[in-house]
Amino acid sequence: MISSTGKLHEFISPSITTKQLFDLYQKTVGVDLWNSHYEKMQEQLRKLKDVNRNLRREIRQRMGESLNDLNYEQLEELMENVDNSLNLIRERKYKVIGNQIETFKKKVRNVEEIHRNLLLEFDARQEDPYGGLVEQGGDYNSMLGFPNGGRILALQLQPNNHHHHLHSGGGSDITTFGLA
Repeated sequence: MISSTGKLHEFISPSITTKQLFDLYQKTVGVDLWNSHYEKMQEQLRKLKDVNRNLRREIRQRMGESLNDLNYEQLEELMENVDNSLNLIRERKYKVIGNQIETFKKKVRNVEEIHRNLLLEFDARQEDPYGGLVEQGGDYNSMLGFPNGGRILALQLQPNNHHHHLHSGGGSDITTFGLA
């Protein structure tokens, strides 16, 4: 606490609250701290309410409402603001569309690359369209293909046996080949 003569005084007491201390100070000095603080808060609240009201009116006007209060110059200004906003939105829209086009172009290039590779692979297997999936001497008619990206199963009939066996060589009784 600083006295009117400029001397610093400390005042600490566990039995007194901060509010009581301020009240005592106000009574001694003769100043209403709470009232001035309250008035400042009220003034701040009034300013915020004005800003809020103006923003709400501007939003309504940009939506084409509450236009009766505007004169010709204000209407011209509003039109210019809306046009500027529209141009910015269009620029952003075209940028988004451009990005989407680039993404789709990359996807198309990917698919074209896969197609080229498949054609090359097909050309390499012209003599043997099944690409040697069945061992030498096997019966191509015994191959089963499953659609929709399934698997190809190679079946081979053993010449010295009357039963069908799933065969691929290498000790395993069955081999499946994934289709890309």
